[in-house]
Amino acid sequence: MTEDDIKAAFLEELISVAPDLDAEDIGGNDHLQDDLELDSMDILNLVTALHERLGVNIPEEDYHGIETLNKAVAYLAGRLG
Repeated sequence: MTEDDIKAAFLEELISVAPDLDAEDIGGNDHLQDDLELDSMDILNLVTALHERLGVNIPEEDYHGIETLNKAVAYLAGRLG
């Protein structure tokens, strides 16, 4: 899976959790909670969706690894590779 594939999957799952967001408006360094205003339940739903889609376990202590799009792509690429 390429980084572009991971990015697309992350954005699709993010939009499914927070449908009021527009993928085109999400910057690589936008923080999920601070900038995009996801709450803790949204984050948990995103982690669950990513696990179901990609088969990647994301323990709570690693949530900082998916706090932005850029970090998430790098984190997930490392877990998938």
